[in-house]
Amino acid sequence: MSVVQTPWQAGTECVANYDFQRRTEQDLAFTKGEVLTIVAVTRDPNWYKAKNKVGQVGFIPANYVQKRQGVKAGTKLSLMPWFHGKITREQAERLLYPPETGLFLVRESTNYPGDYTLCVSCEGKVEHYRIIYKTGKLTIDEEAYFDNLMQLVEHYTNDADGLCTSLMKPKLMEGTVAAQDEFSRSGWALKMKDLTLLQSIGKGEFGDVMLGDYRGSKVAVKCIKNDATAQAFVAEALVMTQLRHKNLVQLLGVIVEDKSSLFIVTEFMAKGSLVDYLRSRGRTVLLGECLLKFSLDVSEGMEYLEANNFVHRDLAARNVLVSEDNIAKVSDFGLTKEASAIQDTSKLPVKWTAPEALREKLFSTKSDVWSFGILLWEIYSFGRVPYPRIALKDVVPRVERGYKMDAPDGCPAVVYEVMKQCWHVDPNQRPSFRKLREQLEHIKAKELY
Repeated sequence: MSVVQTPWQAGTECVANYDFQRRTEQDLAFTKGEVLTIVAVTRDPNWYKAKNKVGQVGFIPANYVQKRQGVKAGTKLSLMPWFHGKITREQAERLLYPPETGLFLVRESTNYPGDYTLCVSCEGKVEHYRIIYKTGKLTIDEEAYFDNLMQLVEHYTNDADGLCTSLMKPKLMEGTVAAQDEFSRSGWALKMKDLTLLQSIGKGEFGDVMLGDYRGSKVAVKCIKNDATAQAFVAEALVMTQLRHKNLVQLLGVIVEDKSSLFIVTEFMAKGSLVDYLRSRGRTVLLGECLLKFSLDVSEGMEYLEANNFVHRDLAARNVLVSEDNIAKVSDFGLTKEASAIQDTSKLPVKWTAPEALREKLFSTKSDVWSFGILLWEIYSFGRVPYPRIALKDVVPRVERGYKMDAPDGCPAVVYEVMKQCWHVDPNQRPSFRKLREQLEHIKAKELY
C-alpha cells in the first residue's frame, strides 16, 4: 500500500539534501544545504515551484529537498543524551545491561563530588573510569585534557586510547533526544563549512555574538561553548524552530557538528537593539510616527506568540532588534516557554516583570502584556531605564499599591492610556495583544500621535 504525501503549501520552507543542476530553463538550480521557499504546488506531485533567497523562481524536484519542521514542543533535546546525572554505580550497571561491548554512559561521580564517571560495557562487565576536573579541564589519564564532556566522548569514540574499548554506542537517558539528530531530522542543521565568522558584534552572558557570512548573506551567530550553559541555548533554538513571523527574529539554523562550540545562526539585524537605537538617535531624529511604528511592530510579533500559546517572559527594549529597513523584531527567546511549562523566577528583570509573576510565579500572555507596557514607556522616553529615581527594592511594593509611572515627556495621551491598561494589577483586566495591536492601529489611522 503506497502512502500519498500531502502536498506542501505555498510559503513552506525546505532545505536541499542534494545539489541540483537545472535541466530546462524553467528549473531552479540549488546546492545542498540551501534553503528554498515553496511558491506553488504543481500538478505533478514530484515537482514544486520554489524561490531561493535572492528571489529566483523555478521548478525543483520534490525528492531533492526536505521540509523544514518546527521541533515538536515538549521534546527534551540534549547535547549530551548519554549523560545521566546523579545515578549510582549500581544504577549505571543496570542501565548497561545486557552487556554490549562499547555501550557507555557518563554520570556524576558519587565518591568525588564535582568529578564525573565514564561507565563502559566491555566483554561482559562494566568498567568505571573517573573523569577528573582539574584546573578547568577534564581528564581520565592526566595525559589527554578536554574542555568539556562532549570533546572527551568524541575523543574516546574515535580511539580507545587506554580504555578497555572505544566508545561505540551511547546509552541514552530515557526521554531525551540527541540535539544533533533532531536538528538534522527537522531540517535546521547547517554546515560549518558554509559559515564564515567575520567579527564580534556583541557579548552575551554565555558567549560571543558574531557577524557572519552564510552562503553570501550576512547573519548573526551566537557562539556558545558546550558546557552546562549550552543546554539553555538548545532550548532557545528549539523554541525558535516553531516560530515564524515578520516581527520575530528568524532562526536560520543550528550548527552542532563542532564539538567545541554550538552556533545558533539568525538573521542579521543591522541597527542593533531597540534601546540602543532609541538612545543614540533621540527625539531630534525619531519622530512620533517612527515610535508608533516600533510599538506596532512589537505588538504584532507578540500577538503571534500569544496566538501560538508562547510566553516570552523577558520582553524589553533591549530584547527587540532593529533591521536595516527599520523593522522592529522581538528576539532573545531564552526564557520563552509554552504557557503550560512556566517555571522559576530566578533570572527575571524586576522592573519589566508583572507583579503576579514575581510574587506567585504566575506567567501568562498577560504578564507579557505588563512588560509590553514598560517597553512602550521605554520607546516614548527614548530608552530611559523604567522607574527613574525609585530604588529597585522599592519598585514592587509601590507597584502593588497601585503606582504607575508618569507619561514620558511628549508622549501622546492616547499612547499613555494604552500603557496604563497594560499595568492593571489584575492580569484579567489587561488587554490582549490583539486588542493592543488594534488600539495602536486606530491611533495610527487617526493620526492621534
